Amino acid sequence: MRLGYFADGPWSHRALEKISSDARFEVAFIVPRFDVQDPVLRDWAKKLNVDFLPLSNVNTPKSISLLAGYKADLFVSMSFNQILKREFLDVPPLGVINCHAGELPFYRGRNILNWALINDAPHFGVTVHYVDEGIDTGDVILQTKEPISDLDTYKTLLDRAINVCSNLLLESLRRIADGSATRLPQANIHAVGFYCTRRIAGDEWIDWNWTSRRIFNFVRGITYPGPCARTMLGDTQISIERVSLIADAPIYLGTPGEIVNVAAPGITVKTGDSTVVLNGFKAEGEVRLRIGKRFRSITEIEIERLICKIAFFESEINQLKEGTKK
Repeated sequence: MRLGYFADGPWSHRALEKISSDARFEVAFIVPRFDVQDPVLRDWAKKLNVDFLPLSNVNTPKSISLLAGYKADLFVSMSFNQILKREFLDVPPLGVINCHAGELPFYRGRNILNWALINDAPHFGVTVHYVDEGIDTGDVILQTKEPISDLDTYKTLLDRAINVCSNLLLESLRRIADGSATRLPQANIHAVGFYCTRRIAGDEWIDWNWTSRRIFNFVRGITYPGPCARTMLGDTQISIERVSLIADAPIYLGTPGEIVNVAAPGITVKTGDSTVVLNGFKAEGEVRLRIGKRFRSITEIEIERLICKIAFFESEINQLKEGTKK
């Protein structure tokens, strides 16, 4: 079976290693993300002696004509970032498939492993599905679920998901090749499902009014290799890498974000309901951590600065009205 491979990153490297070791499959070409042009995939193209095709838009008539000329039976998408249109999907006779690190029809969209942890999900899913004109809405070929424990972080989930996805993709390809693959409409799994948006700069700020559990999930959900959660201490930005829950921590009213203890194993901070321990963090400047100091979100800082600006302009306006300033 001849395959067209549209891919990027570690997900695609692991999967391509397994696909290329199976004599049933022949990679016809590799199309990387145009903005990255993954050098590892370029090396794989040389190793497999196939064309490496950085295409800014795979949906144009020129691209479709080029790709059709390779006579691939099936296109495989693995962390590819272009929306695929009908004319493109119709090129390979066996269709286009994708491996998605989400339990479709739940967790469609972007940054799925981060969102699974932030949502305190008991497991994450990996799904191999046919690609249609929607976003992660095509018929499911295979799906599996992996448990999430409190010891997991974005890094541990990412490592596991990369391996699970490569195995599930290979098994799906084998079933397509021998004619045993099934197509399960996502509506047969659940009638609704949901979509996750891409996380962007600014989404990493902690709100200390959240519960301890929510803050714990948020921090581990975007820790390394993610951007890490952020907070402010005075005018200094703090990156939080790890937070621990405190067993049987009392629930009480207080000032969210306030440091209430400075001792091993970390800095204890009041949350919306109880307290958490900051075990790993980096400050972008010098800070003095002591009881009574208060971490704040960037929103609080910006509101304070806006209030100061408004007060300044009001003062200027009043002086002009009184004729004390020309």
